[in-house]
Amino acid sequence: MTLDHRDADRCERALASLRGLSVGDALGSQFFVPANYPSLKRREPPPAPWQWTDDTEMACSVLAVLTAHGRIDQDALARSFADHHDFDRGYGPAVNRMLRLIREGGDWRELASGLFNGQGSWGNGAAMRIAPLGAWYADDPEQATHQAEISAYTTHQHREAVVGAMAVAAAAALVADPTRGTGPEQLLDGVLELIPRSAVQAGLRRARDMLDYADSGTVAAVLGCGRRTSAHDTVPFALWAAAQHLGNYERAFWTTVQAGGDVDTTCAIVGGIVAAAGPAGAPPEAWLDGTEPLPSWAPALAD
Repeated sequence: MTLDHRDADRCERALASLRGLSVGDALGSQFFVPANYPSLKRREPPPAPWQWTDDTEMACSVLAVLTAHGRIDQDALARSFADHHDFDRGYGPAVNRMLRLIREGGDWRELASGLFNGQGSWGNGAAMRIAPLGAWYADDPEQATHQAEISAYTTHQHREAVVGAMAVAAAAALVADPTRGTGPEQLLDGVLELIPRSAVQAGLRRARDMLDYADSGTVAAVLGCGRRTSAHDTVPFALWAAAQHLGNYERAFWTTVQAGGDVDTTCAIVGGIVAAAGPAGAPPEAWLDGTEPLPSWAPALAD
């Protein structure tokens, strides 16, 4: 598929978000390593290079499908997840097994719906990869949430996981719209209007009430920060951190990572949302240089 001018603009926004996501993912994952804790206390990145995880790998598939189809094609997305699945990127055991079975000919619908005794996964995996899709649909936040919902079902079919993905996509769409002036309250209010009633929505309402809090550890103690790897334990805090530091990627990152928890995922979500604003929210150049390049199969803008 050849991108028209409109889709080229969408791809540019989505790539900016993807780069922010990958830096947050790769740099955040360094702080699972105890030897890097002194760097965290000093708010200094550890020595590069930093390798990204499954968050970035799956986000690349989301954007690849968007550029090829102009929307989310679930079958194509499931195939891309399976074809590019690298076991060593930190996938959870249930997703590792599911993607292997898809490669072997399994039906993603049956496999995803059968997870966790038929309840589907409520993990944060559908949310961690979706910010670039939100940036793609900056001109249509409602469509961003719709396409995020469709994308989530390929791996995560529990309501909370689906709404978590919708919330992150909505946030990225609102941030990426250059015509919209978005402050912290406006961002969270906008997301709340776009997602259905759920534990994720309830958590976001609490996050909205905590925007006057400065200490991310206190906020994480109330909202969660991914330690349970569930969407409702991850997304409200990540959107709180992003909303607090729109336009300042570096401060958003340190606020997020210092709360602990599932730091590669929370930093990927925050990085993808903040960077969706384009140059105003871009990661520092030194951080981009220290992050492993995106895979060769990931979409890129033509020269």
